[in-house]
Amino acid sequence: MPNSYSAAGVDTAAGDLAVELMKAAVSRTHGPRVVGGFGGFAGLFDASFLKSFDRPLLATSTDGVGTKVAIAQALDKHDTIGIDLVGMVVDDIVVVGATPLFMTDYIACGKVVPQRIADIVAGIARGCAETGTALVGGETAEHPGLLGVDDYDVAGAATGAVEADGLLGAHLVEDGDVVLALASSGLHSNGYSLVRHILAGRDIRYTQDSPELGGIVGEVLLEPTRLYTRPLLAAIADPSVGRAVHSLSHVTGGGIAANLARVLPIGSWVEVDRGTWTPQPVFQVLTAWGNITLEETEGTWNLGIGMIAVVRADAAAAVSALLAADGIPTWQVGVVATSARDLEGFEQGAKGVDGGAVRLIGAYAL
Repeated sequence: MPNSYSAAGVDTAAGDLAVELMKAAVSRTHGPRVVGGFGGFAGLFDASFLKSFDRPLLATSTDGVGTKVAIAQALDKHDTIGIDLVGMVVDDIVVVGATPLFMTDYIACGKVVPQRIADIVAGIARGCAETGTALVGGETAEHPGLLGVDDYDVAGAATGAVEADGLLGAHLVEDGDVVLALASSGLHSNGYSLVRHILAGRDIRYTQDSPELGGIVGEVLLEPTRLYTRPLLAAIADPSVGRAVHSLSHVTGGGIAANLARVLPIGSWVEVDRGTWTPQPVFQVLTAWGNITLEETEGTWNLGIGMIAVVRADAAAAVSALLAADGIPTWQVGVVATSARDLEGFEQGAKGVDGGAVRLIGAYAL
């Protein structure tokens, strides 16, 4: 029929097949608290355990992965972009000390290619399983005429819970607290518009091999986001360190200084010593290709630090050891101070938060 839905470019049968292909991966993220299984109009989660909380607070976050999806599309490799989505969403929840409970996703595409959609969702499910998050629902929307047949974008939202007196944040941070850096796996999911701009300016293809990067360009750039949720929750709850973790910062858009400033109290300041770490080769190569310095990208890329923990000084070594044992390289980059000083050149607060002041000092250990 000339005026049918399929003639308009929407293939409902392909959508149904995509759901069947993703069903097993999604179901593996379900524990006994997921009610009703897979495929309902709404995902159901049994929250009766919250009755045991004195004052339960729900934490929620939503995000996407930005233009990193363009590289996945260029390589026709879609099985890791979902991990990035979980990292961007769920690791925002752990920042306040909350345990993630469930997540939903949304995929908009120009044409439903069932195996492609299933690969994307399988990556989301892998990330959810690694962080202990139930993937309780989602939506795949076909937008012919708005998106190209090979184009798509992904977004997600998650909810977690934390006891009110276990809430992390700037209110706990004290003078002398140690600032620990947690290593990133690479670029994570921020600053890819700059990455793509640099590559376009050098006429570098995602499919070409790069000895400097140590592999196929696009594959290196698709390195999944490191997930910090389980190791951080374990460190927060470990009785050997008490309540040593005071605040956490997820280093995403805005870079190290801006994101750290958001979780420090007004009147405090930190100088982050660049000399305590060496940014991974991907950052060094990209800045060389772009004829820019690492310092010029500090407001765009994480430069090797994916998460920051502000911890009690006498427990910093123990917290670092716990995280290292869970596979997260960690090192000290600074100390919180509250003494009066000139804060010219510091970043103070960010994204509407009136927080502390942070600046990076010294030279990177190259």
